[in-house]
Amino acid sequence: MAKTLLRSGSLDDFQAVGGGGQTVFHSALQVRETLRLRKQLALADCLAIPQLNDEGDRVDWYSPVDGEIIGWKAADEAERTRALQYLESLQESARALSKKCLQSDKTAQQLFGALLEKSLQFPGENHLFLVAGKPVISFWGFVNLNESAREDALDCLRYVEPEIIVEEEPVITEVPEVEEPEEVLVTFSEADAPLISANEPLINAYTLPVEEAEEPHTPAAAVISVPKTRRPRWVWGLPLAAAVAAVAIAVPLMIPTTQAESEPVAQVEPAPVPAPAMPKAPDMPMLISDLPLHQASVKPEPVVEPEEKPVVIAVIPKDAMVMDADQLRAGTTRFLNGTWRVQMDVSDAHSGKAPSLRYQIQNNKGTARVVREGSIVCKAAVFSGLHQNGELMIKSRGNAQCSDGARYPLPEISCKPGNSNVAVCTARFDAKTVVPLTFKKTGA
Repeated sequence: MAKTLLRSGSLDDFQAVGGGGQTVFHSALQVRETLRLRKQLALADCLAIPQLNDEGDRVDWYSPVDGEIIGWKAADEAERTRALQYLESLQESARALSKKCLQSDKTAQQLFGALLEKSLQFPGENHLFLVAGKPVISFWGFVNLNESAREDALDCLRYVEPEIIVEEEPVITEVPEVEEPEEVLVTFSEADAPLISANEPLINAYTLPVEEAEEPHTPAAAVISVPKTRRPRWVWGLPLAAAVAAVAIAVPLMIPTTQAESEPVAQVEPAPVPAPAMPKAPDMPMLISDLPLHQASVKPEPVVEPEEKPVVIAVIPKDAMVMDADQLRAGTTRFLNGTWRVQMDVSDAHSGKAPSLRYQIQNNKGTARVVREGSIVCKAAVFSGLHQNGELMIKSRGNAQCSDGARYPLPEISCKPGNSNVAVCTARFDAKTVVPLTFKKTGA
């Protein structure tokens, strides 16, 4: 088997996909072996071989064939076209085989069909290589974080040319000129004719009669009789309005008047003002030697209201396990579905290092996978559920069976919601050994 390294990376940087309650990556070697037994060598050779490190958090991908390695972006257009056509034919073969296995009555066949359906999923073109002209996929069974499996796994390799929008030239329409109307010339048929005919009689302003102004009557006691003088008529032809105004102004000025001698006015002495009465002072209360017998009251101290401190909302890590309150009240644990990496402060008895522990759970059933020193893998079936007190319990059906024939004990895990409903979990190995642990989601 060839051992040409293609790519390395952390499992926490991607999201694993799968089917049938398992992820493709956890069964990657079994998928490749099944394809080889079914004579699907071309499909098996396009899938790189994964190799976990000792900690179980990073993986190396090796090419199953020998040859010159070229990255997808470094290949020319012709090489990409041939490789894409080759992958499309392999994808059709994988779909047909997956559909056939899903229709089988055997559970193992159905599981293989569900895993094969998602096997050609990979994060992007940076994870595809051409080895001796044939495509080889690394990180197959993974997609980018916060993304779901693509309907067509090869869409990320197809280059879509941007559509060029051609703008149509605007149509210019000629606007007809508006003809200005001709000016209308107004002419008089008899421009020199007088406006008033000479035969019409003119009004003689000098023949208008002038009325005599009447003298105002005054009381006898206030007026001394004087000889009455008449003003001559104005005969120089003022208009009627001017004559009347002049007469009205001149008549009062022409009449002499005398003022009656005023009788002496008797001076009235002011009446004496009485002095204001002083208010009577209120009677002073009588002083007694006995004190009042009322109970003394203590003035209550003012109530100081506590200052309202701003509520600090803690940022929830995106990969943390959040125990949804609505799901807990409904008695469901959908928040637990997925692949989880478990971190706890324990060390292996042989190596002294912390083992890599991962849980893959769907609908309260799943598997636990432990990677020990020397790439020794241990697996066990697990189940989960809610306790009467609201705590989440995760237990195994015995010790994990390891690839070297040994058995590895798995803890009993209990979790309860903490701040912002983030799970606070502990692992119980025995009555005396209880350690805290943390769940981090790595896949759906």
